[in-house]
Amino acid sequence: MNKGAAPLAGRRVLDLSRVLAGPWCTMVLADLGAEVTKVEHPRGGDDTRHWGPPYTGGESAYYLCANRNKRSVALDISKPEGQRIVRDLAAQADVLVENYKLGGLEKFGLDYSSIAAINPRIVYCSISGYGRHSPIAERPGYDYVIQAEGGLMSVTGPVDGEPMKVGVAVADLFTGMAAAQAILAALIAADRDGAGQHLDMALYDCQLAMLANVGSAALVAGTEPRRYGNGHPTVVPYQLFDTLDGQVVVAVGNDAQFAAFATRLLDRPDLATDERFAKNGSRVANRDALLAEIMPLMRRHTTEWWLAGLRSVGVPTGAVRQVGEALAAPEATARDMVATVAHPSAGEVKLVASPLKLGRTPVVSPVAPPMLGQHSRTVLAELGYRADEIEALLETGVIA
Repeated sequence: MNKGAAPLAGRRVLDLSRVLAGPWCTMVLADLGAEVTKVEHPRGGDDTRHWGPPYTGGESAYYLCANRNKRSVALDISKPEGQRIVRDLAAQADVLVENYKLGGLEKFGLDYSSIAAINPRIVYCSISGYGRHSPIAERPGYDYVIQAEGGLMSVTGPVDGEPMKVGVAVADLFTGMAAAQAILAALIAADRDGAGQHLDMALYDCQLAMLANVGSAALVAGTEPRRYGNGHPTVVPYQLFDTLDGQVVVAVGNDAQFAAFATRLLDRPDLATDERFAKNGSRVANRDALLAEIMPLMRRHTTEWWLAGLRSVGVPTGAVRQVGEALAAPEATARDMVATVAHPSAGEVKLVASPLKLGRTPVVSPVAPPMLGQHSRTVLAELGYRADEIEALLETGVIA
């Protein structure tokens, strides 16, 4: 099969976002071939550049995770000259992504109405904590707060322990992915209708949507879901078990799998015929009684014994890996999920690669996240600024 250009080749994205949700969104677009120009303040740039350790080549691992395949322009948009440059970039852009506080760009004349007046086809995506049209629209959006307010922490953590946040900023990440999806849809609509639009993406909305079956259960049952630790609210047994020498995940997905598990591995065929446990609904209702039977039996054998046995009878299973182990696993290598790329100051860096696998129009090869202002001169020259004009902007601190 002949390989085609990346799906968004030729599209231009102006990235006025920082930290995670916005940069994650624009990185997805960059992976898909869009030319993403990241605008950062000359003094310090994106906050995440300083969220370390660890660092490599002066850049934080946090910043590196969300900014591959982009260009960086260090630009002070509080100055009229900086605002003019943003408008020049927006005039040529297909997409603009921003996550400023409510009214933050309006005072600079860079809000949707102002930009749409010079580029009616632009897809202008605003990402915020609670949405631009919300009774609390002025509040800043922080992933930790959103996980708390959006219900996720209430169902995460030990059964009898305190509510817990997820180990990565999933509200930010889910919002970034949802924003990328909305942008792709809006680009299709713009091609069809000849007009852009304003996208209003909220972390809170996306967190509620991410509750999935737990949110649906709360609406259907009218009761508050509770924490199950490493268990599952509606499937049993579906959790982490202690073994003779470690731990193993057992994910019994149906009654046939449970019968095979009980009969061939636990050597307890009576569990498969016991009316308390034969059907999943009954197992959920009698969770504690069943677990009291299973847990001592799981401790009789090693983790490797259970992994081999469970897989042999068709029950999904896996061991708990450390992050480094997961990234170094053969299945990660086979899928090219870790890339080593050249970096201006570090020499080379390792990055987690895009998970998007398109057969005919693959994502672009990863390029290291840019240094602050690495492309300021290049981008301004492309806009038609003369060398002396660029030097004057450097001298006055409008760009860096």
